[in-house]
Amino acid sequence: MAIGGVLFDIDGVLVTSWQPIPGAAEALGVLADHQIARSYLTNTTTRTRQQIASALCQAGIDVRPDEVITAAVLTADYVRANYPDARCFLVNNGQITDDMPGIDIVDSMMFDDGHVPDTPDVVLLGGAGPEYSHVTLSWVYDWMTKGVPVVAMHRSTAWTTTAGLRIDTGMYLIGMEQTSGRKATAVGKPAPAGFLASSTRLGVDPDEMYMVGDDLNNDVLAAQVVGMTGVLVRTGKFRQDTLDRWAADEFAMQPNYVLDSVADLPELLGL
Repeated sequence: MAIGGVLFDIDGVLVTSWQPIPGAAEALGVLADHQIARSYLTNTTTRTRQQIASALCQAGIDVRPDEVITAAVLTADYVRANYPDARCFLVNNGQITDDMPGIDIVDSMMFDDGHVPDTPDVVLLGGAGPEYSHVTLSWVYDWMTKGVPVVAMHRSTAWTTTAGLRIDTGMYLIGMEQTSGRKATAVGKPAPAGFLASSTRLGVDPDEMYMVGDDLNNDVLAAQVVGMTGVLVRTGKFRQDTLDRWAADEFAMQPNYVLDSVADLPELLGL
């Protein structure tokens, strides 16, 4: 197949806790030498695309801010299209409003039990962290049961750090959706919008793109659904038992390729 471009997840594929995965910079260098277009799609919500690009450059991985598509960027696009002029309550670990121009964000806070906040038009859930306190999540759940739309930047349930796994937004959403009977809208991976936005940015058809990720469902299989070639790497949040269970289902879609690391990508592509 023609190599029109390569789309990368970042955390767990290129870096872990913003430290480079061995061979990642060299692999990207090979792609650059062959003038293969690259884009980076991430559910990371602790940093803006400018900060992400800067952190990657500090790790020796040359990436420009305009090459990065974040869940916050996609969420802002969604809100502008579906809830113009909405007052949005944001719960997120990290200052990312620079990636959300034109969105009326009500400053989130870690509530005390005695504080009664105004009801927003829309609730925005970014990445989990200390901001996801018992009281704050209780208000989000209260609004959700009353019909206030909840837009999640992603449904990731965990991410990997050098100290181990940390639970993420999707873990909280599972419980709130089941008990409220209402569904949140998620716009980051694995929703198709980010994958299609990446191919559009590069001017490449999805069926000429490779997607490299460490998450079987959110990265690889979701990309394959829109026509990309999926490449699963055994770094980051990858777990062999997850792949084994999935492979045992003869009716389930399987990843197109499985590599030990992104360092093996140039060989896969014949570069």
